[in-house]
Amino acid sequence: MDIASLIGFLLGVGMFVFGVIYGDDGINVAALGSFLHIPSVLITIGGSLAGVLASHTLEDFINGLKGFVRIFKASKADISEVIKNIIDLSNIARKEGLLALEEAANGIEDEFLKKGVMLVVDGTDPELVRGILETDLTCIETRHKKVIGFWQKWAELGPAWGMIGTLIGLINMLKTMSDPSTVGPSMSVALVTTLYGSLLANWLCSPVANKLIVNNDVEIMIKEVTVEGLLSIQAGENPRVIEEKLKSFLSPKMRESMSEEQAGGEA
Repeated sequence: MDIASLIGFLLGVGMFVFGVIYGDDGINVAALGSFLHIPSVLITIGGSLAGVLASHTLEDFINGLKGFVRIFKASKADISEVIKNIIDLSNIARKEGLLALEEAANGIEDEFLKKGVMLVVDGTDPELVRGILETDLTCIETRHKKVIGFWQKWAELGPAWGMIGTLIGLINMLKTMSDPSTVGPSMSVALVTTLYGSLLANWLCSPVANKLIVNNDVEIMIKEVTVEGLLSIQAGENPRVIEEKLKSFLSPKMRESMSEEQAGGEA
């Protein structure tokens, strides 16, 4: 599980609740009741979701909702591990030839890497290998962007529907202006929908969209490393040269950590 997402959401709830219940007179839990208004919830969440649905196909809408679960899943792929696997494959290819990679491919769990290895083993032209894998890469990124777009659109519509709810509340308030005692409560209810819209956008939708963007960037980078590594193996490059080439994708800290692990293994 990606603990950062879970902690972030829980901290957000905690900060909001603390801000509501803590006042000059200390903690007042009953104050939370003033921030709960079911019609405002329905207008803000229901209306904004309706707008998102109207902006997407039903399939993309459902996939977008499912994207929420993905932000809590830790990525199975580790770029340093991917590089190590490619270096191992390059050593096998250098010692035993490209055809020996077919047997090694049976133990590969990453379908993208396995597909690339089999293309290399089959003697596919390097440019065609690159074209096939990059097309696969583009399709993956396109699917990810649809899910990201779902949450970005929801973040955009949440505050707008919160404002719509506020306008509805203000219109109803103006109808009862003859009774001054109703102005305060009516204004409070009207403003609650704006609050819900802001919470929806800044506590839920924008963080989810940003986390999905981060996860997409990591996955795409790993697959780009895979493509470059496989093409280098096919070109018959030295495993050490391949390793240095692929390490250029890593941050200095990750390169140092990987070098230390290799030194420890050799020792």
